[in-house]
Amino acid sequence: MDDVIAATGMSSSAVYRYFRSKDELIAAAADEALILVRDLFGKLLQQRPVPSPGEVITAMTDAVRSRASHPDYDLTRIAIQTWGEALRNPALEERTRSFYLSVHGQLVELSRRWRAEGRVSPEADDREIATVLVSLMPGLLVGPHLVAGVPADELIGGLSSLGTALGDG
Repeated sequence: MDDVIAATGMSSSAVYRYFRSKDELIAAAADEALILVRDLFGKLLQQRPVPSPGEVITAMTDAVRSRASHPDYDLTRIAIQTWGEALRNPALEERTRSFYLSVHGQLVELSRRWRAEGRVSPEADDREIATVLVSLMPGLLVGPHLVAGVPADELIGGLSSLGTALGDG
């Protein structure tokens, strides 16, 4: 908290007026990062016609790139740190789990609309598609810090090739 107080230039009483503890500060930062992700999918669901799977993946990669390049703070780092803190803080773990289940629900709805519009097979399982997309999110966030950014076209091409290969048995 001393580092936060020093970085803000505020008095300790002013900072503690908003955050009584490090855990409250972490929860607030986590909420900000997670809400941006949920809002991304909410906006995509509002579009008519619904964006294609490729457009959704492109929106995901663009959002990560934009969050990582913020001049004041990198929200991708905050999301990664949130996962680590969630391992030691049961309340944050539940909050994070609830968030990801909500996002998974949004992705199920996107998939349902894709099926209705003929963008994916009528036999496709919406929950499976949502699970694949929500599982991509950690890799998109961690990738730029460990290896390199993940270009949308490479991700789309790789998923397409993998889908073809998996369909062959």
